Amino acid sequence: MAEWSIAAVLKTAVGLNPPGVRIPPPPPNFFFVSSFYIQLLIWAVVIGAVFGLLWKFGYIARFSAYVGDTRDELKKCAWPSRDELRETTVMVLFTVGLLAIFLLVVDWGILSLIKSIIGGH
Repeated sequence: MAEWSIAAVLKTAVGLNPPGVRIPPPPPNFFFVSSFYIQLLIWAVVIGAVFGLLWKFGYIARFSAYVGDTRDELKKCAWPSRDELRETTVMVLFTVGLLAIFLLVVDWGILSLIKSIIGGH
């Protein structure tokens, strides 16, 4: 009896005769039906339902009117020329650079002050 259980343990460890219930493989996918297409169909139905509700309650028409009004207002705006845009862009980049240098110096100063107070290197 002891030999049989040792043999069974060795066979199990080697994988020759695995114990337990055999789990059958999943059924084959018929035609093109798979979980991807089912998920795609569910999302299409959900998006269609949301669009239908938005259309029914007039949100689509209001959004379309909003976009049209926004376009009309943007046509009234005075847009800068290329030269003005280039000059203001250079000015903004220069100012950001100066601010970065200023913050670097202030940060270095505060770090040096703290190191001298705590006695760091």
